Amino acid sequence: MESSKTPSEMSRRQFLGTVGKLGGGAAVFSVMGTLGLLSPETLKAADYEPPDKNELSMSGRGGKKIVILGAGIAGMTAAYELGQAGFDCTILEARARSGGRIWSVRRGTTVAEIGGAKQVARFSDGMYLNAGPMRIPQFHVTMEYIRKFGIPIEPFNNVNDHAYYYNENVGELSGKKVRKREAKADVRGYVSELMAKAVNQNALDMPLTADEKEKLVAYLRSEGGLDADLFYKGSSRGGYKDEPGARLDAGVIRDPFSMKAILNSGFGNYLSSEYSYDQQMMMFHPVGGIDAIPMAFEKRLKGKIRFHSEVSEIKQSEKGVAVTYRNLATGEYQNVEGDYCICTIPLPVLKKIKADFSPDMKNAIESVGYASAGKIGLQFKRRFWEEDEQIYGGNTLTNMDISSIYYPPTGYMQKKGLLLGYYAFGGNADKLGGMTFQEREAHALNQGAKIHPQYHKEFEASFSVDWKKIKYNEGGWVGYSGDQRKTVYPTLCKPDRRVYLAGEHISYVTAWMAGGIESARAVVTDISQRVMKE
Repeated sequence: MESSKTPSEMSRRQFLGTVGKLGGGAAVFSVMGTLGLLSPETLKAADYEPPDKNELSMSGRGGKKIVILGAGIAGMTAAYELGQAGFDCTILEARARSGGRIWSVRRGTTVAEIGGAKQVARFSDGMYLNAGPMRIPQFHVTMEYIRKFGIPIEPFNNVNDHAYYYNENVGELSGKKVRKREAKADVRGYVSELMAKAVNQNALDMPLTADEKEKLVAYLRSEGGLDADLFYKGSSRGGYKDEPGARLDAGVIRDPFSMKAILNSGFGNYLSSEYSYDQQMMMFHPVGGIDAIPMAFEKRLKGKIRFHSEVSEIKQSEKGVAVTYRNLATGEYQNVEGDYCICTIPLPVLKKIKADFSPDMKNAIESVGYASAGKIGLQFKRRFWEEDEQIYGGNTLTNMDISSIYYPPTGYMQKKGLLLGYYAFGGNADKLGGMTFQEREAHALNQGAKIHPQYHKEFEASFSVDWKKIKYNEGGWVGYSGDQRKTVYPTLCKPDRRVYLAGEHISYVTAWMAGGIESARAVVTDISQRVMKE
């Protein structure tokens, strides 16, 4: 080899390119295996490198045809990356739009849920509801494409301690809206007090030295805002009943709720939701709506997406895959063929499509369930949560059916605003989803008014979504049990002859756009390597 550089001194792509020039595609594949570059770790976002068009042409396999089912984030990621490598991709999409669950509802948006009446969004111009994904953790691979495509983004303030907790049937604090900071200060204060006293009284069965116990108590005193005698008596962390002001006005710190009241309230159960790995700040969202992401992909896939194309059959042979679809605009059935197929159709929909999958694949597809999830967007003529209650973004949590209220993380100080009146899961989502959209609106307003009395006076328009009743989705996101991850999930991850599955359901990043992207890139790598071996 002429180059004096070693693989560690040059980029992976440069090194493999040099190998390819000398030995062809087979040599590249062999070296990749020797260097361990075909391991699952290479599929991680930080290590992912799209297939090189020159490498594929060296193997004589460039220009292979790939049929992709679904123009959601997974399908479009696969088409974009494969297209960069010289593959010929065709995407079949049943809807008139791209994005799948990445959907921004605006004025004029219409939908008829399965078994339901047509709903028309009557939001004012500039108002929108992100009916599916609405935020992006800063470390997700989604940010890579946002940067690559130049999509403007802004912060999504996922946490706001000036918002509320509101629970019913929980004792002394039932039916009272409590600022999050108040509840958090009291929960941490009382728990820290109990632990600190237990440590001092040697009541904890822990192998700690005297010095270590002293350090633990010092931490608990700081964490809980305890006094010198290890009692929690409230602190400024929980806010003031009289705000501090100018000159000699030091303010008056609020009195904490009683330990019994705060424990019975259940508010402490909400705290961990902000600690979970994918809910920690900072988070972001595209300016103007989440659909800026699929629109950016679509712009780069001109002529590759066939809209109004409802897949009816997937059939394989030794040489390729044939997909039959119905053109919803004309009613005609048409066929498209490819060397391989990438199917991103959600499993509840895919199991209804005729396909010659293996028995194991069919069983895996049919056995997996999807989560219940629903949202409602409520437009108000006045941003009372900002004007009256100084809440700018974040959410209020409750044990009522509506579960949560999310305040808009954009458009601050504008006259009108659109907040997320509920984001419900599980049984609450099923209860709300079983209502008509008019009943959902009334229910969301009635329950929300317990927290914000301004609701009824300021309300203008709504639009709601029950994802289990949205055609071509029939669920919010995949819901694997621990056992299914060990049994049917590995089957779904493997190609069924010439058909590969992709989507958030083929990942451990379920319910996030990143899951669809990661799975698509894994399939892109698999197909590229397979082509190079042929």
